[in-house]
Amino acid sequence: MPVTLKPLAEQVVVITGASSGIGLAAARTAARAGAKVVLVARSEDVLRDVVAELEAEGCSVASKAADVGDRAGLEAAAAHAVERFGRIDTWINDAGVAIYAKLLETPDDEHERLFRTNYFGTVHGCQAAVPHLRKQGGALITVASIVSDMASPVMGAYAASKHAVKAYVEGLRMELAAAGEPIVVTLVKPSGIDTPIGQHAANHEGGEAQIPPPVYDPQLVADAILDCAVHARREVTVGGAGRMQALFAAHFPALYGKLAPIAARSFVDRDKEQPGPSNLERGVRAGEVRSGEHPAARRTSVYTAAALHPKTTAAIGVVAVTAAVLAGRRRG
Repeated sequence: MPVTLKPLAEQVVVITGASSGIGLAAARTAARAGAKVVLVARSEDVLRDVVAELEAEGCSVASKAADVGDRAGLEAAAAHAVERFGRIDTWINDAGVAIYAKLLETPDDEHERLFRTNYFGTVHGCQAAVPHLRKQGGALITVASIVSDMASPVMGAYAASKHAVKAYVEGLRMELAAAGEPIVVTLVKPSGIDTPIGQHAANHEGGEAQIPPPVYDPQLVADAILDCAVHARREVTVGGAGRMQALFAAHFPALYGKLAPIAARSFVDRDKEQPGPSNLERGVRAGEVRSGEHPAARRTSVYTAAALHPKTTAAIGVVAVTAAVLAGRRRG
C-alpha cells in the first residue's frame, strides 16, 4: 500500500536511545523543526534536562523513561505519546550498547544483555509502534550499523546483534507489506560515528574504547534519519567510507579476514583509561551527542547525500557532463 509521509513539522515522533549520541541529535533536530517529539531512554534525569532545554526554546516535547529490553516499558512509552500528542507518525529505534572484547572472552551475561538492548530493543520497539502506526500510516525507522553487513573483530558481539537487527527489520518489512499495512520500514546503517558509545561500552581490551575510523559527525546520521521520516526508503548507509568497507568485505572476504584484525588494533587507545561504568545494565549520566575526542569528524558525505537525493545528484551530474562537453568543444 502506498504511504504518504507527513512533513516533519506535522509529525509526532518517538525516539528511543534519546539521552545521548544519534538519538539525542535526532530528537533536538526534530523538535526544533516543529515536530512533537517523545524522548525515550533509561536515564530519567537526562530526559528531564533535555525536555526542559527544548521547552525553553518553544518546542513540543515529552519524555518517558523506559528500558528497551522491556516490552511493557516501550508499550507504555507509545501509550504516553498517544495520550500526550494524539498519535504516532514516526517511531525511531535507536537505543544501543557495545562491548569491546574478543568473542570467546565476552562474558555470557554481558553478551545476553547486549542482545537484550540492541536486538530485542528493536523487536520491542516495533511491537510497540506497529499497532499505532497502522492506524493512520507512518514510518518505522531502525538504526543498525554498517557492521550489519560485515563482521568485526573486537566488536564481534555488537556486529552480531546488528546482523540480527537487519534480518529482523527486513523480515518485518516483508510481512507488513504482504499484509497491506501503511507503514514504511527503513533501516539506517551508520559508519563509525563520533558518539559516546565507546566511552559507555563494556571494555575488556584494556585502554579506552575508540570509534572505528573513519569517524563521521552524529548530526549527519540524525539528518538522514529525519529525511527518512518524510521520504519512503528501504535503507540508507550514512558515510561512504563505511559503505566501501562493507563492499570490500563482501567481495574480498579472504583479504578482509586478514586485514580486519590489523585494523581492529585502532579500536582501543592503550594510552587512555576506559571511563566507567558501562551502560550495559543501566543508564549512565549521558546528555552528550559527541564523544569530544573527534573534533575533525566528517560533517558531510557525498555518498549519503547522493543516496538521499538521487534526482538532485543526477541533475548535478548531467550539468557537470554538459559543461565538460561544452568546454571540450570550445578547446577544440
